Amino acid sequence: MKVVVAHNRYREAIPSGENVIVDTEIAQLTAAGIEVLPFQRASDSIGDLPLAQKALLPLSPIYGRAAQRDLSELLQRERPDLLHLHNPYPLLSPWVVRTAHEHGVPVVQTVHNYRQVCSSGLYFRDGHNCHDCRGKAFGWPAVVHKCYRGSAAQSALMATTLAVHRPTWKSVDRYIALTGRIAAHLRDYGIPDERIVIKPNGLPDPGEPAPLGDGFLYAARLSPEKGLELLLDAWRRHPDGSLGPLRIAGDGELRPLAEQAAAERDDVTYLGALDRTGMEAARDQASVVVAVPTWNDVLPTVILEAMAAGRPVLGTDVGGIPYLLGIDESAQVAGWVVKPDAETLAAALPIARVDAAAVAPNARTRYLQAFHPDVVTRRLIDVYTSLTENSHPAPR
Repeated sequence: MKVVVAHNRYREAIPSGENVIVDTEIAQLTAAGIEVLPFQRASDSIGDLPLAQKALLPLSPIYGRAAQRDLSELLQRERPDLLHLHNPYPLLSPWVVRTAHEHGVPVVQTVHNYRQVCSSGLYFRDGHNCHDCRGKAFGWPAVVHKCYRGSAAQSALMATTLAVHRPTWKSVDRYIALTGRIAAHLRDYGIPDERIVIKPNGLPDPGEPAPLGDGFLYAARLSPEKGLELLLDAWRRHPDGSLGPLRIAGDGELRPLAEQAAAERDDVTYLGALDRTGMEAARDQASVVVAVPTWNDVLPTVILEAMAAGRPVLGTDVGGIPYLLGIDESAQVAGWVVKPDAETLAAALPIARVDAAAVAPNARTRYLQAFHPDVVTRRLIDVYTSLTENSHPAPR
């Protein structure tokens, strides 16, 4: 089987679990015998584009002329069985779906966020969850609130893109929803159940876990929706040192909060932005990983990495986190979930610390049963096979 994997990579200077997931999936498919033809564009390359192409960049989310030309050439030359799309913005554009269909190539898309409807992709703005653009023909609230890159002009362009491409998205032959929450988002958008498959991401097996360390690790982009303020509020409700150490890894606009907490308390350490080796070491030092976003985070990679390393997770009851941890779905519950408020989280912290050793084996088992490459790659190939052999194309 021959598959084109299309993805607009985020800027490499910005930590992106999505880039890692796509790279990992390509490697897993290749190892399983699938011929993968990467069709990728990188946002880092924008500065090197010729002036003529830069002049057309504002229209790229809608059409992306250079990408359509290059994709047409690839499809004509290689004649793949299908195209698997991840992120199309800004350089690819959802128009790649139309281009593939023009060449008779069916399309699978993995849905990593809520950008069929929401210009930011998060359903989150100004510190709270927001669904103001749901059900609207045009996302005026996104323009008013400058939801895309803090710009009214760019938000208007993205809202226009989403309006123009509503028929495009509804023509995708098969959607891969990472969790049931994403499947519900797609159904609300009008996608029928028979074109939605729930399949999570997976990560390579790091091997047998190291013995549990002590304390908690929080590793995320330090932005409001990731819950750092929530965690620090809950942490400060306990005496200094009573919970063991809290290590904070990451960078972003809330970095001063992490630095301030580390200066105020002996039990808080700010590690800064870490590379992969540094993250592995920080995880090995901890007994519990904390993932407490306040938005409906789809499928945080940090949780997959924690379970693979045999670390239980204390998370908030939002987005895909209950699914990841096996809450109500598995006998191997890999951690704890709480409502995203400081009082509830503060009460859960000492419980997680005491019970970490008992829950840790469940975390590793949950990873092996649901997120190991052998499991998720087989499921992905099954999606491909069902689409190319047994299903009818979506209506154009």
